Amino acid sequence: MKLSRNHKCTMVKKEEVESEWFLFDAEGKTLGRLASEIANVLRGKHKPTYTPHVDTGDGVVVLNAEKIRVSGTKDANKVYRRYTGWIGGLRETPYREMMAKKPTYVLWHAVKGMMPRTRLGRKQLKKLRIFAGSEHPHEAQQPIKVNI
Repeated sequence: MKLSRNHKCTMVKKEEVESEWFLFDAEGKTLGRLASEIANVLRGKHKPTYTPHVDTGDGVVVLNAEKIRVSGTKDANKVYRRYTGWIGGLRETPYREMMAKKPTYVLWHAVKGMMPRTRLGRKQLKKLRIFAGSEHPHEAQQPIKVNI
């Protein structure tokens, strides 16, 4: 596709950005598919004014994180690893144990893996709020309910 000389590409400035809040219900949804949708909203890729170097993304509230599911044998085989910093300090937590202990971490970890590893990506990830149950304290933001 060849662009004409008078074609204008708009680059949004951070002062011009209008952000909203969206409400996702994770009940019965697949972990990776929901995480990719959330990452797109956090980055602002769902908007026609998306600009890669500006935070054009919106805030996201996720409910029912404890009712999310995974496909195949990931329920038995998926493992979360972290390193303490000490010799021999690799700690592994199975998916089922992590869901019982911290169901919000599972979804947060999946979304974090889909965000860019930059200052902007870390800033955008802070606009993600995940709750295990169906209640949330963000009514003041008037989140828009999203059906996937």
